[in-house]
Amino acid sequence: MRLLLLEDEAKTASYIKRGLTGLGYTVDVADDGTEGLFLALEQDYDGIILDVMLPGHDGYTVLELLRARKKTPVLMLSARGSVDERVKGLRKGADDYLPKPFSFTELVARIQALLRRGAGAGGESTLLQVADLQVDMMARRAMRGGQRLDLTAKEFALLSLLARHEGEILSKLMIAEQVWDMNFDSDANVVEVAMRRLRVKVDAPYDNKLLHTVRGMGYLLESRDLPGAAQPVD
Repeated sequence: MRLLLLEDEAKTASYIKRGLTGLGYTVDVADDGTEGLFLALEQDYDGIILDVMLPGHDGYTVLELLRARKKTPVLMLSARGSVDERVKGLRKGADDYLPKPFSFTELVARIQALLRRGAGAGGESTLLQVADLQVDMMARRAMRGGQRLDLTAKEFALLSLLARHEGEILSKLMIAEQVWDMNFDSDANVVEVAMRRLRVKVDAPYDNKLLHTVRGMGYLLESRDLPGAAQPVD
């Protein structure tokens, strides 16, 4: 899942991004409200973590302008932990409010609850299925044929990205941007290596291969049992 973090304290932003990336989330970071609002409106995020004290637009202004156009779930962060401040954030459209300092464990739990509520309100499904493959976005778990797959955080992020775009060809560049949060030129085979490792775990034990390469275009996940499915090059 893709998150947007608006936080101007570099140390805090790095701490949050590093922790969430390690759990398989893709995290974009903006250090001022103006840039953050632009990203929030122009890109599609599963959730937004929004600090109150920001240069440019402050968090409350970002929230008001965002809510005029989008319903993306928002968790507000602030060193201002008074009841009045929390009520102000919630009334302006925040879905949750977490005072600083906070534990990373609580931050993750609140994000997960936020994403569950977003899915229940008609957002993206958190349980994806392709043939006998199940990807549980909330539990961070993937199963095939009833057996749990032992995936790393990056492998899970890669599989979940492909599952969300079932049947769509994703380029290496798109995958690198979404999973590794980078525009890569120097290490162009990082996606190829990751796909080979993922195939060993997802496809090798099964006759019905789900992960496919389309030469010169990218990768896709789909069941070849589907009638009329394109014949990719493995």
